[in-house]
Amino acid sequence: MKKLLALIIGLSLSVLVSAQPANYYNSANGLTGNQLKVALHNIIKGHSSISYSQLWNAFWSTDNKGNGVVWDMYSDRPNGNPPYTYYLGQDQCGNYNSEGDCYNREHSWPQSWFNEQTVPRSDLHHIFPTDGFVNGKRANYPFGEVRSATWTSQNGSKLGTCKTPGYSGTVFEPIDEYKGDFARALMYMSVRYYSEDGSWSSSDMTNKSEIKKWAIDMLRSFTTTISTTVTPLLTVPNTPA
Repeated sequence: MKKLLALIIGLSLSVLVSAQPANYYNSANGLTGNQLKVALHNIIKGHSSISYSQLWNAFWSTDNKGNGVVWDMYSDRPNGNPPYTYYLGQDQCGNYNSEGDCYNREHSWPQSWFNEQTVPRSDLHHIFPTDGFVNGKRANYPFGEVRSATWTSQNGSKLGTCKTPGYSGTVFEPIDEYKGDFARALMYMSVRYYSEDGSWSSSDMTNKSEIKKWAIDMLRSFTTTISTTVTPLLTVPNTPA
């Protein structure tokens, strides 16, 4: 477990470690296992919270493809034309009936898993603007790799039975180009809210803020996939999160 935990945290740190100030991770140097997780938690736990309504404005900085176009990982086709396009400040849900109607705020770590606690509910590090209909299809299912799809979105994201050993329930699989983004977001949540999860629920993928082993194995494979976007992970405390 210690080696596994160190590997997961190491994968997360590799994303933006070069963007941090000098000595930012000094207190975690040389640590392994749970001590490493505690040290990283203490480094990043001081982020400045924003309100749930402020997420809409924050997306202008975090998920703007340019000219106000929403970077929607549930509809984007990195190597081709997306099936539909949203614009920041114009196409917010709202009600929806099908794909392409509007975008909303997707919690990659579903709200039901942390019982809608205020701080994680608006933690920008795991929230992304996505098509409302596809977000609804994902619901609070775990991320995973689909063996047999029961539904497929217009960009190729899938819902269906899981093929990862250790879990055979329903999972949601984003396209390959964005698997790493979602994997690192979940890894961030597990570290950021470690020891602050007393009121959290459990799920098929998580035990409070801990990620179950089958999911850890799957997320490790996700992080080997090159992601197109830059996910804001483990950033400097007191920046919007």
